[in-house]
Amino acid sequence: MQTNYTMENPENDRLLEVGKAYEAMPFTFQHWKAGFAIFFAYVIEAWELMIMIFIIGGIANDFGLDQIQTGTLMGSIYLGMIPGCLLWGKIIDKIGRKTSIVLSFILYGIISLISAFSVNYDMLFWTRFLAGAAFSGATVATFLYFEELLPVKSRGRAAVYLAAGWPIGTLIAVGIAYFFSDLGWHWVLGISSLGGLWFLVIKKLAPESPYWLVGKQRSDEAKAVLMQLSENKLEGLLSERELYVRQIKQGSFLQIFKGKLASVTMLQTLVNFCFSWGYWALFLWMPYMLAESKGFTFVSSLGFVVVAAVAQFPGFLASSWLTERYGRKKVMFTFVTLAAIGGFGFASSDTLSELLIYLIILSFFNLGAWGVWDVWMGELYPTAIRGAGYGFGMTAARVANWMAPSVIGAFLAANQSFLITNAFIASFLVITAIAVLFLKETEGEILH
Repeated sequence: MQTNYTMENPENDRLLEVGKAYEAMPFTFQHWKAGFAIFFAYVIEAWELMIMIFIIGGIANDFGLDQIQTGTLMGSIYLGMIPGCLLWGKIIDKIGRKTSIVLSFILYGIISLISAFSVNYDMLFWTRFLAGAAFSGATVATFLYFEELLPVKSRGRAAVYLAAGWPIGTLIAVGIAYFFSDLGWHWVLGISSLGGLWFLVIKKLAPESPYWLVGKQRSDEAKAVLMQLSENKLEGLLSERELYVRQIKQGSFLQIFKGKLASVTMLQTLVNFCFSWGYWALFLWMPYMLAESKGFTFVSSLGFVVVAAVAQFPGFLASSWLTERYGRKKVMFTFVTLAAIGGFGFASSDTLSELLIYLIILSFFNLGAWGVWDVWMGELYPTAIRGAGYGFGMTAARVANWMAPSVIGAFLAANQSFLITNAFIASFLVITAIAVLFLKETEGEILH
């Protein structure tokens, strides 16, 4: 029978906190393999979450929807993620990171395919709601899973690179909507649902997290994964040593509201809500707002989405390089502040050139900051409740995702101006920048 140690301050030389093994671990080809599988999992997440934006016009026409109903339908998948993220946060801590992502992709693919056959508004709303609940497992687990596989010295940069999958997924969603739109939105959703098959690649290429394995008293399996990831470079360190993780009640949401973690949870919840609102409220409605307020056609408005997505790539590259040198807090505060400036500039733009310039600034810094935040959030919690903490934060983000389309739809239905609507959206980025100043720095620290 295996022995599992979960001591806070072990004095036995035979005991090794699993995070210490990652300080000596080199970055190997095995990390590239796992990274490839998890990276494209995030790409698929992005395109699945964005695809409704680019086909909502056809759906609204078919079902005769008004602006508020249209916004509510766009937010249905995020509404499903509110209970989904809470539930999956506990599931991820209970059954494992890898198993959760695989199961999430399978369930999502099935439910999303069913949604493609929707015959009315109610059926489409509820199938997208259930699809969101199913896909929450992948949304919650992706980043914390990847960072639990990475060496300490490269965790920040590599995990921020993972965030670059978002614009790729957005561009794929635009491409699918553009090239298959003539077939109708039913076909677009059906084709998009095939992304659920990616679970086969994850199952083949990515190992389970050693942190989670040790926490579940599977120390021998954890050692095997550590040896695999390091390509046998850790044999001397791991030989005749027992691995342990920090002691804390497994997977309980109550734990994230106790002691020092209470303030962490409150702050990261505020950041997730405001930061998510500042992104989704704009990008979900941007094609429509540009078409209605600035006179662009819907197709030409999609060009702005493409420009925004392309601008995100250098943003991720810059933030991944900077976070290793200056830490999570300084980089994120700076990037969110500059994104807010870009947001207010976009709101007050009158010409095409101004719109493009400020949109590029907003996209570059906003998504660069998201890359840092996706990594930073998981580092704020110990292994046993990392899924619960991450899941609770993502729930706050999904509340914003759900509310934003409906609220902005109401703004537009009330004939609020382009300036007022977008300035309101950008104000949430200001709150985000202030909140991150009160979170602890985690760059260079081991995970516990």
